[in-house]
Amino acid sequence: MSEFRRRNKLNLIYKKRFWKLLSILILFCFIRYSRASFFIDTYSYIVSLMWSGTSQKEWLQSSNRLEQKIKINLLEKDNQRLRKILSLKNTSDKDKVSAVVISRKYSGWWQQLELNKGNKDGILIGDSVIAPGGLIGIIHGVSQNTSRVKLLTSPGSKIGVWVDRIKQHGILVGMGTDRTKLSFLKKDADPKVGDIVSTSPASTLVPPNLVIGVIQAINNQPDDVPFAIVQLLAVPEAVDWVQIIKN
Repeated sequence: MSEFRRRNKLNLIYKKRFWKLLSILILFCFIRYSRASFFIDTYSYIVSLMWSGTSQKEWLQSSNRLEQKIKINLLEKDNQRLRKILSLKNTSDKDKVSAVVISRKYSGWWQQLELNKGNKDGILIGDSVIAPGGLIGIIHGVSQNTSRVKLLTSPGSKIGVWVDRIKQHGILVGMGTDRTKLSFLKKDADPKVGDIVSTSPASTLVPPNLVIGVIQAINNQPDDVPFAIVQLLAVPEAVDWVQIIKN
């Protein structure tokens, strides 16, 4: 009888151990396949109960209002800056003549466009030419019915420009490629990639505040006056029509 009782006790112990091990195994499997999301959710719920209250809500609302205020101020500044750059203060619609590109040369030294408007339309040498995106060149040859545009990318092309963010003037020079070189006049200029380049607000040779391009690369050697590589926003080789601004 005692032997029977002892066996029963051992069986119960083994059964309890078995169920404990099985329970632990099931628990580990649950955690493994649920990736502990149940415990994380439970912890998050408990913490939210501990931190809930009017003061915490006010802190969150105040932080959110401050963030929105900062964003609005930044957007307003960007908006004002872009409006200033894009505004054509000294140019009216009556000073603009639309023209069609009838031929183009866009390689090496011959980077130019031929337009279907000339002297009879009031076009003169020195007039500025803009395309979707901004200034692309200057009229440097005119006949009775046509005109020739020297592109800003053409070798020998030079124009005074302005970088509004750093309030610095520079000279934009054509290199015979689809990009131009911007040489600054002062060593302390601090251009950055992404800066907008436009015609100078004080320009008299071309209309002021015409968008030209964006700085894509910078050379900031300590001993040299810094220069940058500028990508035009307009694409001369792709435009089919332009506008000539009479100076």
